[in-house]
Amino acid sequence: MSKEVKAAGGVPVKDGLVAVVHRPKYDDWTLPKGKLDSGESFEEAAVREVEEEASLTCRLGPELSETHYHDNKGRPKVVRWWAMEVESEVPFEPNDEVDELRWLEPPEAAAALTYERDRVLVDEAVQALIA
Repeated sequence: MSKEVKAAGGVPVKDGLVAVVHRPKYDDWTLPKGKLDSGESFEEAAVREVEEEASLTCRLGPELSETHYHDNKGRPKVVRWWAMEVESEVPFEPNDEVDELRWLEPPEAAAALTYERDRVLVDEAVQALIA
């Protein structure tokens, strides 16, 4: 049995807009996330991944629902998520993992996302940070 993969991510929100990212490797639209580094907490990983993938420095907001699924190698995966308030940003530069970043109104962000499990997180983050 494969060991569970642990990952963390965020739903960055700025001026009522939500950041979504495109990953060319999977040709999907998703929220910034990634696997924990050795010794790293879920919270640390979430902040780091959003900074690496979206060029955003964020403050953790409320924790959102975690997601569970199997990754592309068939391993069980858990992702813990946080609503995030953007503190600062630098111009986005495409990289190996993410080639596009879009700021969208929450309904458009949810519609753009490839995975249903991500759409629920947008709604939760909006309720936590905007409502």
